[in-house]
Amino acid sequence: MPDHLIVIRSAATDYEVQGRVRGSLDVPSCPEGLSEARMLATRLAAAPLTGIYASPSTCASETARIIAAPHGLQPRKIDLLANLDLGLWQGKLLTELRRQQPRVYRQWQDDPWSIVAPEGETLEEARGRVEKALERIFKRHREGRVAVVVPAPLDALVRWLVSGEPLGDLWLWDPRRESAVELPVAAQWQAGGVMPPPPLTDAPTAPPAGLAAR
Repeated sequence: MPDHLIVIRSAATDYEVQGRVRGSLDVPSCPEGLSEARMLATRLAAAPLTGIYASPSTCASETARIIAAPHGLQPRKIDLLANLDLGLWQGKLLTELRRQQPRVYRQWQDDPWSIVAPEGETLEEARGRVEKALERIFKRHREGRVAVVVPAPLDALVRWLVSGEPLGDLWLWDPRRESAVELPVAAQWQAGGVMPPPPLTDAPTAPPAGLAAR
């Protein structure tokens, strides 16, 4: 099992720049996003990686190749790490959704476990497949630092699963937020345990019951 997991948010696309909901739509990285990925690759080149895995989306694959190059690694795509399917919300401007469906917008901010986009998937469904992907990755590596590259908002879900970090506002794509975070692999993964059911609300800042804190 790896010592640390580096969760990397994939390079920005024009959708993030425009304030649109991307979800599972496959959109390539924009020039600004690729530039940020190259700067991140330089920073992460200081210590070796033993593996790098990516969402099947184009922006995640592009980011993963940039990050992997200094380490001589070939990224592996994992379909289970596909971004959250936000159904009919995808492609819409956030300002449009907030104006047309203010209650839905607020509920997704306050308690994303309790709502699902029309024709989309629940956060619990995404959690189940991401957990399977992480279990496979952890079984493949006995030590070292492993990276996963996923789009937002799936990066927040991965961080919550591994460290109990609050999901935060899943609508928000904040370029000021750290695009990569290195997390020690939590004790329940080392013991082969399973994550508990999701909380009724994402309000608590402490990890869910049974989840080891960092």
